[in-house]
Amino acid sequence: MTKKQLIDYCLSLPSVYLDFPFDETTAVMRHMANSKMFALIDEKDGKVFINLKCEPARAEFLRSVYNSVVPGWHMNKNHWNTVYIGGDVSSEELFDMIAHSFELTAPKIKKAKSK
Repeated sequence: MTKKQLIDYCLSLPSVYLDFPFDETTAVMRHMANSKMFALIDEKDGKVFINLKCEPARAEFLRSVYNSVVPGWHMNKNHWNTVYIGGDVSSEELFDMIAHSFELTAPKIKKAKSK
């Protein structure tokens, strides 16, 4: 999977936009409603990677199962994973990880105040 394919997949999710806050190569995927980042896509040493938010227990599990999932590069190591593309993570599992990150960072629905 290429960097462009990852960006295109993330842009297919509802109410998402692409941002380049650091430089012209580091793609950040954000929610429109709260501007929270759910994915950072870039290349390091010729390898495409994506940083994704993850619940800590799940993050540890994924790191123990997949060689290409490591603690988040330049991120909170408990809550973010870096996934190197082209490794041992299937596209289906990667899309699951993206969906999980998307949900964790989505705007919270406020409950109506009772009168």
